[in-house]
Amino acid sequence: MAAPQWKAKLPHQSLWVFLLFLSLLPEARAVVGHREPLPDDSKDNITIFTRILDRLLDGYDNRLRPGLGESVTEVRTNIYVTSFGPVSDTDMEYTIDVFFRQSWRDERLKFDGPMQVLPLNNLLASKIWTPDTFFHNGKKSVAHNMTTPNKLLRLVDNGTLLYTMRLTIHAECPMHLEDFPMDAHACPLKFGSYAYTNNEVIYLWTQGDERSVSVAEDGSRLNQYDLLGHVIGKETISSSTGEYVVMTTYFHRKIGYFVIQTYLPCIMTVILSQVSFWLNRESVPARTVFGVTTVLTMTTLSISARNSLPKVAYATAMDWFMAVCYAFVFSALIEFATVNYFTKRSWAWDGKREGMEIREPFQANMARIKDMRRESATLSKKANNTFNIVGTTYGINVAKDQGLTTISKSAPGPSIKHSFLHKMDDPYTEAKKSYNRVSKVDKISRIIFPVLFFIFNLGYWATYVNRKPAIMKANNLN
Repeated sequence: MAAPQWKAKLPHQSLWVFLLFLSLLPEARAVVGHREPLPDDSKDNITIFTRILDRLLDGYDNRLRPGLGESVTEVRTNIYVTSFGPVSDTDMEYTIDVFFRQSWRDERLKFDGPMQVLPLNNLLASKIWTPDTFFHNGKKSVAHNMTTPNKLLRLVDNGTLLYTMRLTIHAECPMHLEDFPMDAHACPLKFGSYAYTNNEVIYLWTQGDERSVSVAEDGSRLNQYDLLGHVIGKETISSSTGEYVVMTTYFHRKIGYFVIQTYLPCIMTVILSQVSFWLNRESVPARTVFGVTTVLTMTTLSISARNSLPKVAYATAMDWFMAVCYAFVFSALIEFATVNYFTKRSWAWDGKREGMEIREPFQANMARIKDMRRESATLSKKANNTFNIVGTTYGINVAKDQGLTTISKSAPGPSIKHSFLHKMDDPYTEAKKSYNRVSKVDKISRIIFPVLFFIFNLGYWATYVNRKPAIMKANNLN
């Protein structure tokens, strides 16, 4: 009885197994259909490198430098300069925009994978050890963060890392302004490790001393300077705070702006002050205006030129030029004061001396003139009476009378009288002519002042111009 019952239940169990299999078949088909497009190399690489990075960072301590206690960490750097400038004379600093690249090797980050170089974003930089590089002479440095932090990280399978960031650096530049505005400056960029000594971390140039720094062709944004070139330091500079690698940039100032704004106005002011030498020395108001105006103009130019410079304790080349121009202008004013002083004294002396000489003869002549006037008046009356008498009766014969003719000739007429009076006034006129003569001081100044100013300009410009080739040759700049 038991055997037939078991055989009767068997078809029912088989039916339930078959129905269960049919119910599971669509889900199995759906799963298989979803996995068919998954075999993709990129997604497999993502999975692989995710596991690699997780494995590398597992137990990684970013507080410890690579090779701690075993070897010195070498950080190789190179710089790509995108722009120079501006250069501030007042603050004695310059601005430089660079891509700063650092490369070092960390044995803890070696990996084996389908790619030799693994490109990463800046998020991983905070999880691994990076050099604590700082700029020793940097006043202010800005790391660009728009739209995301401008940083790049590359990991090579042998553990070498490349770390690049974009920086704008305001660096201090010690300027010696003795030759301003024909000066040249060597502006360094010093960088090194902030916390590690030279026995732990050292900085080297990636591609040697000549090719580790490159400048964009349109990278110069200098209005007042020429970028002569740059020199990479072959040795580190040691100081009390550490040792630093140095890149030095050479600038030479353009003089065009200062020629237009300062030098030409000064030269024209000096020439204007020398025009007064050609004016009459009696023209006191005109010559005074020339002298005072040019002195005030030079004072204004000197103050305005100093506003764009730091308050240094020594004189610059422009200061010397303006000082000499000021001396010429002030000397022209003193020259006029001298001429005016001696002109007045000369007039007084000449008038007193020559007046005493001609006073007595002049008084005697005036008495003679009065006597002659009385005689001429008497003769005129007699001549008129005779003419009237004779004119009425003997008009023709009177004109031929030799006696009357003699009397009329002997009597001085009005024209003869005025001529005589004019001759009597000549000595006094000669005494006043000394006041109107051109001063000898003016005559000498018309020659001496322009010649001296020309010689000064010749020596000045010959000394300070054409210094650019000498600077480039001295520093081996191309």
